Amino acid sequence: MALLLCLAGARHVSGAQMPDAARREADFRQFCDFVRTEYAYFDSKATDWNATCNALGPAARNARTRDAFVGTLESALAQLYDTHAHLGTNTDASLRLVPTGSQLRLAWREGRAYVTDVRRDSAAERAGIRVGDEITDLDGVPVSKAIEPLAPRYLLRADPLARDWALNVAVAGRHVQKTRRLWLASSTGKKMVEYEADATGNPAGLLQSRRIGNVGYVRIHNSLGDDALVTAFDKSMSDFAEVTGLILDLRDTPSGGTSSVARGMMGHFVATPSPYQRHEYVAESRETGVPRVWVEYVSPRTPRLDVPLVILVGAWTGSMGEGIAIGLNGARGAPVLGQRMAQLLGALGETRLAHFGFAVRVPNEKLFHVNGTAREAFMPQPVGESGTGDAELAAALAILSTSNPDGQSR
Repeated sequence: MALLLCLAGARHVSGAQMPDAARREADFRQFCDFVRTEYAYFDSKATDWNATCNALGPAARNARTRDAFVGTLESALAQLYDTHAHLGTNTDASLRLVPTGSQLRLAWREGRAYVTDVRRDSAAERAGIRVGDEITDLDGVPVSKAIEPLAPRYLLRADPLARDWALNVAVAGRHVQKTRRLWLASSTGKKMVEYEADATGNPAGLLQSRRIGNVGYVRIHNSLGDDALVTAFDKSMSDFAEVTGLILDLRDTPSGGTSSVARGMMGHFVATPSPYQRHEYVAESRETGVPRVWVEYVSPRTPRLDVPLVILVGAWTGSMGEGIAIGLNGARGAPVLGQRMAQLLGALGETRLAHFGFAVRVPNEKLFHVNGTAREAFMPQPVGESGTGDAELAAALAILSTSNPDGQSR
């Protein structure tokens, strides 16, 4: 059964008695079997999972500390180069979760590392890093060499996405690294920029709700996994009974959440039970040769807002945030504006290791827009740079100023 949840951060649990070698070996075998059976995206990855488990099995069996065992499993998961796959625990040496713990999105272009997005109100933004900047060095090491220890090794073929994954997790850094030091290319050579690794600028509270003229505006504060958000969102919708349009801002939802919270929010915008997302459970298809595909519905909730709706998204719209965006686009036809979303793959399945006790989570269901587009392939409507201010919010307000009550442009 899928778990639609990407945790904001995994808790470091210590103090438990260290399982012996046989139990360590059994847990590693359970881990490998679970991923082999349940992971839904081997068809799009270059990962050689059998080689991964064969190579890392001895390290798991010989691990002398819990941290060493966790590190071995993290090394194995890294071969999937999938930022949605993670453990339900971490150590000081663990890499930060991306996008939850990241402040930059980066990509390789012709062998150079470029910033493609900067998290709003983050320490990296305050340090002056901007979209288009080229990163030449990381912690004093040329960035191409700095990512080598993290780059997936057990691959059947080269895959540029694996190097992009390594670049993004390397720059996000490990929990023990409290600052990040980057060197940027400049007209005079290189410029060093340093910023706090954990300063992402997340505000307190579940959401921000206000009116902009006659338009309602709600920004979700990375709380899609909190059941209390449904009540808070209900209140906002009641307060917006007289608005002429609504903007739902999902640009700060990197940690995903639960489908019950998402459906609780989306229900305010549909008049009848409406399809919002398609699922495919790949493991059953592999085992039986018979596809298992179904469509999930959202049911109406009161108060209903029958006004034009616009969704704002970006690189820190993750997992269930992405699901809400494609869901309201499909069920309601709401325009989705902004940058490419986090592209977290699928819905999560979970197993809990028999002896160590912590969870292993990997995407085990593929998710799709109701029109058949894979969630990770969905493209929002881009918004041009404004130079100052919030260009995406301004574009949403412009759309709503020229919309009819059914949400269609005049």
